[in-house]
Amino acid sequence: MPEVEYKMSPFSRSVHMIKHTDIVVRMKFGSHLYGTATPDSDLDYKGVFLPSKEDILLGNIPKNYSFSTKVNGSKNNPDDIDVELYSLHYFIKLACEGQTVALDMLHAPETMIVERSDIWASIISEKHRFYSKNLKSFIDYARRQASKYGIKGSRLNTVARVLDLLKSEDPPNKLRVIWDKLPRMEHCYEAGRDPNGIRQYQICGKMFQETTAIGYMIPILQKFYDEYGSRARSAAQNRDIDWKALSHALRAAIQVKQIVTQNTITFPLKEAPFLMKVKDGKLDYLSEVAPVLESLMEEVEDLVSKSELPEKADVTYWNKFICETVEAKLFPQPGGSQPDDNQD
Repeated sequence: MPEVEYKMSPFSRSVHMIKHTDIVVRMKFGSHLYGTATPDSDLDYKGVFLPSKEDILLGNIPKNYSFSTKVNGSKNNPDDIDVELYSLHYFIKLACEGQTVALDMLHAPETMIVERSDIWASIISEKHRFYSKNLKSFIDYARRQASKYGIKGSRLNTVARVLDLLKSEDPPNKLRVIWDKLPRMEHCYEAGRDPNGIRQYQICGKMFQETTAIGYMIPILQKFYDEYGSRARSAAQNRDIDWKALSHALRAAIQVKQIVTQNTITFPLKEAPFLMKVKDGKLDYLSEVAPVLESLMEEVEDLVSKSELPEKADVTYWNKFICETVEAKLFPQPGGSQPDDNQD
């Protein structure tokens, strides 16, 4: 495959390159896939390509190529087109890691597929081998958004309680002096010992050793409280909320739930109308969005922990699949055969 800039202009050069690339699959993606597209939505394409013989032999397999009609720095408009193609090797890696983009692509319906090869058909027939409890990227993204705007308010109350205690003590004192006074609840607790045997205390994701000076902790927690509180108060008034990010978080949680309970993801999502309302900021955050996201997150995390999915994807199978596919497609032997779609 020739050297190509990640952002190519004019776009026609990108189209020409795609036509001369060994495409495994190319599909419509983003809001068009999820069922949340509006008249103002641009058009996104994702795809997978088979690296060239030269790239493989020279060890220069690219992760991806991306092209866009958008002018640098400008906002996408409905006429813009974005294309991103992943090498087969990198796509398999993303899917084994449980990355959202790869799992979304694996479940794209036929109506979204623009072109595909028999390699993609073989991947889809064994996509269950990617499923595992390692759905971390889905869950982490959703949880970050859930915590960003102070859902429940319990985190804020926890920090306030710890701060009150710390401010009543002598700043030079070490945390160990008040160890037994420290509250133990959902978002603050003893977090075991470090490799040196020193006790640790965690507060809303922030870790402190028992040897830490109280005066050192106070400004750190105060900054967290002020910033977190500001976001929570704005959210209560439906201000300064990243509605698009929240809609993505809800979508991620919904998709994890379906993978765990039904072993698939169905696009377009039946929850698309609700997600569009969230994305457009048409719902009240505290009464209509926060409770749904918090409840869904708790349900999903519980489902994943109790699921019978394997701990990790079947990496051995997929490594073998890549080797046999590359050998059959790029280095065929006389009388050789194609990869066995039913290999174990």
